[in-house]
Amino acid sequence: MKKDMDMLSGPLFKKIIIFTIPVVLSSMLQLLYNAVDLAVVGQFCEETSLAAVGSTGALTNLIINLFIGISIGANVSVARAIGQKDEKKVHQLVHTAILFSVFAGIFLTIFGVLTARFWLELMDTNADCLDLAALYLEIYFGGMIFNMVYNFGAAILRAIGDTRKPLYFLGIAGLANVGLNFLLVLVFHLDVAGVAIGTIVSQAISSIMIIVCLIRHKGIIHLNCRKLKIYRKPLLEMVIIGLPAGIQGSLFSISNVFVQSAVNSFGSVGVVTGNTAASNVENFVYVGMNSFYQACITFTSQNYGAKKLKNCKKVLLYSLLSVTATGVLLGGAVLLFKEPLLGIYGSTGEALEVGITRLWIICSTYCLCGIMDVFVGGLRGLGSSLMPMVVSIMGACVFRLVWIFTIFQNIHTLEILYMSYPISWFVSAVILFGCYLFVFKKIKKLFAIEESTLESSVKMDD
Repeated sequence: MKKDMDMLSGPLFKKIIIFTIPVVLSSMLQLLYNAVDLAVVGQFCEETSLAAVGSTGALTNLIINLFIGISIGANVSVARAIGQKDEKKVHQLVHTAILFSVFAGIFLTIFGVLTARFWLELMDTNADCLDLAALYLEIYFGGMIFNMVYNFGAAILRAIGDTRKPLYFLGIAGLANVGLNFLLVLVFHLDVAGVAIGTIVSQAISSIMIIVCLIRHKGIIHLNCRKLKIYRKPLLEMVIIGLPAGIQGSLFSISNVFVQSAVNSFGSVGVVTGNTAASNVENFVYVGMNSFYQACITFTSQNYGAKKLKNCKKVLLYSLLSVTATGVLLGGAVLLFKEPLLGIYGSTGEALEVGITRLWIICSTYCLCGIMDVFVGGLRGLGSSLMPMVVSIMGACVFRLVWIFTIFQNIHTLEILYMSYPISWFVSAVILFGCYLFVFKKIKKLFAIEESTLESSVKMDD
């Protein structure tokens, strides 16, 4: 077993890059699940099938993001306990997180299957693809336990700096997903049901491998299935840190659901499919940037636990510089190859025009979103989860809803709709910068008081 990454000393910038590269590749492999689904459906099925699969993305994120947020809480809590060198607490957190993920998966399966059609109807999903979209969602949610177990397991591995193993597991699962999609769609002609089944089987493979990895781990995060238990205090800590992140993610998804409804309001399958294709292309840029959010939150958490505030400051600066460069480079690459990229999803005619419009507006400003996320990660790593939630909700979610119901209603164009994204990112990033300065100074003062009290206590003992 290789030694876990030391996030408390040494060249932090180099370690952040080493940490993020597998995260980027892992996230892109996860995106390929949906990309392969859409590409296979777009090339070999009817246009309504592509619209059906594409119209479910915002809704699935809305439903599962609450629990994905709690997995962020698991990552922060485990990383902080490692920084504090509290092995007992790490043990409790690991076993609580995995058992909780199983319960979360069961709940999401029941809830998702029973309410899928209701939510799709509420979003004004095109009647031509409603039945297919409902079928896809019901099958997708049937395997939600695998999704939850993988995400919580990967969060635990990231807490010790191990981002490679999740990449290997996703690589194997991704190959299985591609093979199953072609088999079930081309050979068995299962249409959207085939790609949904392929996705959940591949997720099952990755979740099994990550559990085996934790069981075989010889270090601090070793998992013993016989000792699975919900420990009240560790669970409470995970929820306190992760729930605001989950609420924020869910509310972001609500705003995206309204955006999807606004797209649906144009009453054209071409508009829906073009928007779907562009959204999936730009997601590859997003995950490249989001890896620095994950690095920032993990490195900051360990250094905060070890009371190394100077390192926390360095982590934020390195993450901001890296995420800006990544957003500019990847966003520019997408704009350069926009037509062939959209063509992968079968976009032609109106769908191609809509996709190009969205890519120009989003990808040319996407670095603003990355900067916003890094500030959020820095704040959460410092133990402040509620503040970035409130700022992000007001700056992005509420702003977008107001934009849709005011400006977009008066100027009913796709360009005006998409402009709500970069404006909301900029406003949120500026406010979050101020919040980080405030929290950092407050913690620095608190640590100074604690250190002074400790020194006084030592002198009295002498």
